Amino acid sequence: MADVFEDEAEQTVSIQEYLKNVEDEELEADLILGGDEGKECTYNNGYMKRQALFSCLTCTPDGNAGFCTACSLSCHDGHEIIELWTKRNFRCDCGNSKFGEFYCKLFANKDIENTENSYNQNFKGSYCTCGRPYPDPDVEEQVEMIQCCLCEDWLHEDHLGLESSDEIPRDEEGEPTYEDFICQACANTCSFLMLYPPTIWAPVRQCGPSLNSGKEENVSAGTHSACASSSKLENCIVSLDTPNMDSVTDAAPETVKDGKVVSFEGEYVTNMGLRECNQSTRSCSTCSLGVDLRVTPTILEKSKPMFLAKNWRGLLCRCEMCLEVYTQRSVSFLLDKEDSIAEYENMAKQKRQEKMQQQEGAELNFLNKLGHVEKIEILSGIADMKNEFRSFLENVDSSKPITTADVHQVFENLAKKRQRLL
Repeated sequence: MADVFEDEAEQTVSIQEYLKNVEDEELEADLILGGDEGKECTYNNGYMKRQALFSCLTCTPDGNAGFCTACSLSCHDGHEIIELWTKRNFRCDCGNSKFGEFYCKLFANKDIENTENSYNQNFKGSYCTCGRPYPDPDVEEQVEMIQCCLCEDWLHEDHLGLESSDEIPRDEEGEPTYEDFICQACANTCSFLMLYPPTIWAPVRQCGPSLNSGKEENVSAGTHSACASSSKLENCIVSLDTPNMDSVTDAAPETVKDGKVVSFEGEYVTNMGLRECNQSTRSCSTCSLGVDLRVTPTILEKSKPMFLAKNWRGLLCRCEMCLEVYTQRSVSFLLDKEDSIAEYENMAKQKRQEKMQQQEGAELNFLNKLGHVEKIEILSGIADMKNEFRSFLENVDSSKPITTADVHQVFENLAKKRQRLL
């Protein structure tokens, strides 16, 4: 019997904790959905830079279609739906030829197919190099996954191609310090990033004898040896080294020296003083790298995943030569600030704030339309309710859970007070 009361006690929360949890869940939903309230199909918006997507295995078991939040709520209720979080450059498929006789309830007049959409294994409910579903029914504890910003697949931390998950850039609280991640399979596509200064890479905490390791030791990369124990932080350094720099091959001799990437002038790339390009997608007048990537490609002998620092996209060169390489490798989206997940979440937070301000404005407009007596009655009623709840919370036994009967009693007390006033 005692066990029953212990379980009940563990499930109880305070009003403040409950409201905080509700607010956190609403914020998390807004971040995932990009602030989309799911009222209208996004088809008319065309190929959106980034949006929350879903796949329906009931309608398209081959995983060759995706649809927006509104269609997931209005058109696929009760179906086996897979939440894909976000994808880039996608247009809602709901109800097109891939769905057979099924039609979209929100916007039926759609093209037969969205030819620019791309689909990976996620649309079938498979993730990572292991091809497992998420959540995985065969494991007790779900392992955290990371999304590659190129292929947009999700990978388990222990399947990234690292010697240890300790090589993932995190702060002392375990929170990620990187903005974007490029998986091992996509690393060669962006091998030109090896020519940039170490400042574009997220810092990794490494073991080392001291902070005075010398300039060349900081520039050279290779496999990271992460700290084996967080209890020995005094023997660790924070490294900004570029990953696997010593595996760059097939570049012009004047761009690689002793395993280190250098500029044509023979100075290390870290000394270039690379500036942030504020010209958006417009081309800069000169190449920041001093290397023509079209004729001096970098190829990695052994690819490793890349963890990019915050705001790293702003450091990418936008000269005509580099823009041509981005286009050839189909990675021009890296130059678009709105493509990043960080910017997607920032826009979601802004939409949430605007929505809350609109709600407050609607409440004020409602009050302004009322007469003086009606305003006083409403404000007085709100004050009475606050006072009654405050009195209840001050006198409630904190060791006992709040029940439905307790809440009903609060409103009964309010009703009795109103009757006495009348």
